Amino acid sequence: MTDVDLLVVGGGINGTGIARDAAGRGLSVMLVEQDDLAAHTSSASTKLIHGGLRYLEYGEFRLVREALVERERLLAIAPHIIWPLAFVLPQAGSPRPAWMVRLGLFLYDHLGGRRRLPATRTIDLARDPRGAGLKAGGGRAFVYADCWVEDSRLVALNARDAGDRGAAIRTRTRLSAAERRDGLWRATIEDSAGSRIVTARALVNAAGPWVADLLSRIPGTRQDRGVRLVKGSHIVVPKLYAGDHAFLLQNPDRRVVFAIPYERDFTLIGTTDEPWQGPPGRARIDADETAYLCATASRYFTKSVTPADVVWTYSGIRPLYDDHAASASAVTRDYVLDLDADDGAAPLLSIFGGKITTYRKLAEHALEKLAPTFPQAGPAWTATAPLPGGDFADFDALVAALTARYPGLPRTLLHRLARAYGTCTSSLLGEARSIADLGRPFGGDLYAAEVDWLVTREWACTAEDILYRRSKLGLHVPADTATAIEGYLAER
Repeated sequence: MTDVDLLVVGGGINGTGIARDAAGRGLSVMLVEQDDLAAHTSSASTKLIHGGLRYLEYGEFRLVREALVERERLLAIAPHIIWPLAFVLPQAGSPRPAWMVRLGLFLYDHLGGRRRLPATRTIDLARDPRGAGLKAGGGRAFVYADCWVEDSRLVALNARDAGDRGAAIRTRTRLSAAERRDGLWRATIEDSAGSRIVTARALVNAAGPWVADLLSRIPGTRQDRGVRLVKGSHIVVPKLYAGDHAFLLQNPDRRVVFAIPYERDFTLIGTTDEPWQGPPGRARIDADETAYLCATASRYFTKSVTPADVVWTYSGIRPLYDDHAASASAVTRDYVLDLDADDGAAPLLSIFGGKITTYRKLAEHALEKLAPTFPQAGPAWTATAPLPGGDFADFDALVAALTARYPGLPRTLLHRLARAYGTCTSSLLGEARSIADLGRPFGGDLYAAEVDWLVTREWACTAEDILYRRSKLGLHVPADTATAIEGYLAER
């Protein structure tokens, strides 16, 4: 008798998305992740749900169309952690002629059946308020729409929903070995308590940067797909301009960099695209990347940016499918699903490439690939099913309802919690009537009630999990907060 129908390796966005989809179809699922959920690539994105405007330049029309369709779907099922964002694309100094950019934006507006977001428009930066903060000169700019996403929360909510539907989510758990035996997978998993054997009818390799490494450790698997590791880094600096819009900045080398409002008081600048030559692991920004991003921002904004201005950085390794492109920037962000199930063997599905915007569709395609193994599985269902907390239509109305229910709590706190937990905020707060009812304060509007929720409902185990993945409160709390949280967690 098998332990589970499906064993998923990898707790990033693709792994949790597949686990959620499969559990909702009635399959028994176990997901194992060697670190925390979204500990690597999935928490190191530029935090965008977007079609990928620049991919049109490389002819990635299928990918862009799918991503644009998914943009609208994800906005509908997770409106607490995904919301529209206007992007200003200045043309002054652009390496691309205005007609080319406008043509690309026309395609961007129409490829994906846009319904909820506004169409592209042209503005004069000398007259429009969105030109404030840019270097003098004005000129024409295009304004188009995409969406912001709390990326690591998207991963956690997919895991939550998978768990609510019966999936076993095992963080800090490593797949150390796997082999086919008697038509099943026999896998050895290890955690702090030791090792155990799990049997499964199918195995999904969604290990991200470790996808090829995992294949190399499983005997008898095909090795004919390549992965190309690319490092992307971001810097966070004090706010460079007023307003809630973002900028898409074009560099003379034809690469683009985003400047995005971040955590109220900051501007997020990124990303880079640098080949990663070593084994997968924790990535860090280097001096050249920092200098490149600072120079890009300084080229456009009146506030000059230097490495001394950087308050935080993060980097991730993207496991892109190796299409043998000449430069890291040109490598496809499309995904490839490689099914190894020759001669009726227990199937192994490996995930190469992909981007956070298309994770839900990728999961659907993964279940289509595995359909012959699971004829009992239900139909596709995730396109319209809200993620936990996303079952509301109007965010302002949600905040107003919370304010009415919890008059003794600050509206700023309720707004932040609603952005993180949506309609689940009421479950987190319970019957709290005052700040004192939320338990021990840790600074930055973080209280024990929220810490307890994250530990019991979202698999948080450390201060880093809480401060930099389930939230970005690490940018707002006192320096000793992490130590205080670790002490509290140890007491629990």
